[in-house]
Amino acid sequence: MIGDAFASRERPVLTGRTGAVAAADPFAAAAAQEILTLGGSAVDAMIAAQAVLAVVAPDACGLGGDMLCLIREPGGKVLAVNGTGAAPKKLGRVTTDGGASVTVPGMVDAWAVALERHGRLSFNRVLEPAVRIARLGMRMPVALKRAAEIHRPRLERYGAGQWGLLNAAAGDLVIQNELAMTLDRIGKEGAGAFYRGDCAEAIAAAVKAQGGALSAGDLAEHQTVLAEPIAVPFRGARLLVQPPISQGILLAMAAKALSALGDIAEDRLDHAAIELTEASFAWRDHIAEGDKLLKKKLTLDLDKSGQRGGPRAYLHTAGIAVADRQGCVVSSLVSVFDDFGSAVLVPECGFVLNNRAGGFTKAPNEAAPGKRPVHTLAPILIETARGPIALSTPGADGQVQTLLQVLSGLMIEGIDLAQAIGRPRWRSENGQLLIEESHPLRALLAGLGHKVTPMPDGHMKAGAVTAAGSIDGVPIACGDWRRNTWAGIV
Repeated sequence: MIGDAFASRERPVLTGRTGAVAAADPFAAAAAQEILTLGGSAVDAMIAAQAVLAVVAPDACGLGGDMLCLIREPGGKVLAVNGTGAAPKKLGRVTTDGGASVTVPGMVDAWAVALERHGRLSFNRVLEPAVRIARLGMRMPVALKRAAEIHRPRLERYGAGQWGLLNAAAGDLVIQNELAMTLDRIGKEGAGAFYRGDCAEAIAAAVKAQGGALSAGDLAEHQTVLAEPIAVPFRGARLLVQPPISQGILLAMAAKALSALGDIAEDRLDHAAIELTEASFAWRDHIAEGDKLLKKKLTLDLDKSGQRGGPRAYLHTAGIAVADRQGCVVSSLVSVFDDFGSAVLVPECGFVLNNRAGGFTKAPNEAAPGKRPVHTLAPILIETARGPIALSTPGADGQVQTLLQVLSGLMIEGIDLAQAIGRPRWRSENGQLLIEESHPLRALLAGLGHKVTPMPDGHMKAGAVTAAGSIDGVPIACGDWRRNTWAGIV
């Protein structure tokens, strides 16, 4: 399962002593390593990394967004933390950006809840790396500058025209004093500094100015949801996914059906996974039914594409997976949904707000006051005979597909973790099968009737897996070569 991936494009599996992390950015990985070195838990390290991502990757995530995670305690108990927020109590219209697209940001309260149960360091110490980067500055990444330019019209329309980050050139030192002060207050005063008082009033005012209904009262009433994960057997292992309102159940449905196929030809595995994920997405709007959906029978023809399509075409999100020496393993994702979320800036606090209300669709996932929409974030854990592995990836509807490909490699094909993450991938999207150019089965899949569209190796739509775990009692981590993913050990 660990293997030797040196001298290849694949990132090697790293073996630590105190802990291990894989994250969507090197700065985030470094923050987690810092916290682990100080004796922090995997949960402490996860939150430190997420806070840094809020500073260095505001296009993907931030204080105005959400967080979902699975926390596996050393004894084996797994807790699902749902840090997503509801629509305003006085919800009127719903839009895809601007004020009417904003739901209550859930990440900060989820931090506080997770730390209270599983943290070993203070909130202030855990957020210190993020405060430091925001206060001292970061060099504007080329990718972030590109995203800011693409979304400049939206950001300017919704009040972010004077945001210092928006107007920095690639390579410029970007100092985010307002964000540093907000993080500092949260660290010293707790989540109440975000959901009540000046910060809550500033969020409500920014939303109201852009046509939304989110109020300070909505923020004050927010609560993080704690639950047990949904578990299914998968080829001798146990797959755990986030329960509703996450799309994780779709992965559980597809994985259960793939496992039930038994021994099939290796060149049909990708085809089967494509067909089963497309079949599972027919139930996306019914995710609130939870494990009842596992009773639904997913059908496929192993020799022909069903042309069902299904998954949508958006990206975003950032992943963090951490393991510590005590055996705690966490899998997490953070997001503001679309790039820069709603594009509504809270200038006094230094962050943009999510547009998660855009996740509402049709009944039973229709918009309603105080309701949470179906959520794309789907971190997972796979419990193998040698120990648990946390896996997550960005990519919205692509998450289920990317993770199923990695799971298939590990548990069905028997390849090691580095190979399972590094090899070429596909993504079903709006009736097309996007597939990395070096994928060896492109022609075969086209011959089975899939509408194959090549994409460059490493394309954003191929995802970017973060993996960490405890294998034979030893912390391990592996990053993806795609995007800016990084892994580290201590």
